[in-house]
Amino acid sequence: MTRRVIFDTDPGQDDAIAILLALASPEEITVEAIVTVGGNVPVSLTAKNARKICELAGRPDIPVYAGCAGPMAARPLVTAEHVHGATGLNGPDLPEPQMPLQPQHGVDFLIDQLRAEKPGAITLCVLGPMTNIAMALVKAPDIGPRIREIVLMGGAYFEVGNITPTAEFNVYVDPSAAAIVLASGIPIVMMPLDVTHRVLTTPARLDAIRAVPTKAAQAAAAMLGFSEKFDLEKYGSDGAPLHDPCVTAYLLRPELFQGRHINVEIETASPLTLGMTVADYWGVTDRKPNALFMREVDAQGFYDLLTQRLARLT
Repeated sequence: MTRRVIFDTDPGQDDAIAILLALASPEEITVEAIVTVGGNVPVSLTAKNARKICELAGRPDIPVYAGCAGPMAARPLVTAEHVHGATGLNGPDLPEPQMPLQPQHGVDFLIDQLRAEKPGAITLCVLGPMTNIAMALVKAPDIGPRIREIVLMGGAYFEVGNITPTAEFNVYVDPSAAAIVLASGIPIVMMPLDVTHRVLTTPARLDAIRAVPTKAAQAAAAMLGFSEKFDLEKYGSDGAPLHDPCVTAYLLRPELFQGRHINVEIETASPLTLGMTVADYWGVTDRKPNALFMREVDAQGFYDLLTQRLARLT
């Protein structure tokens, strides 16, 4: 039986790879819809990029909704064009999308869809700032128990931060939203920087993707070739981290990952550590565990899966 998912995302090259991996795996994952949010680039671009990805995969039937343009609190949207380029999908030359953007606001769609489904039918795959999810939970608290699971890319403990010394980007963009989601009581799986920084786009792994003679794989390789430049210079490693596809890979092959069920809280006040994920990895408090926080990954197994699945798309 397939896992029915809704992606909430801010594409972003790595978001694109995560979505392509899901669309290449219809036996295991059914993508019901994609909701976009302001994050890596503004929401007008993330909504366009999500449709480009669907068309690249030959799936213009998937409805795409635009959600929140900025954080819940009155603070400016922080974006990441310095990593992803001006469009958010720099690298391949993808055509302008022909499929329509759905007219309904993404938050209202999430509420209506979750209320219409049986409890436990839908998993939310959250690849960007958690604004849409938090707004939906605030507006309609009754949807929380209906969500099967939230699998998200966000946070860090051992790696600490990538947009500030203490904060991971997705959480930092909207710490208040992340705090609401982590306090919701919904089953949560977190893919923090501690995992994604182990999944490196080494030259050999990129070459394997480039060798796949499909349009989607070639586009994926071009995306990764562009976005890795920033991280290679920043970290000086053999490859760049590949963040968001860890969410999809977990749904496909959970045995690739290892972690602990722990308490994670979000710092929402301190100017020095705003957006920090305070992960009680060693169990030194009595705070109740609220997330399966991943730390270990079979990186080569991850890339083998990704390369094999990209070969399925045309």
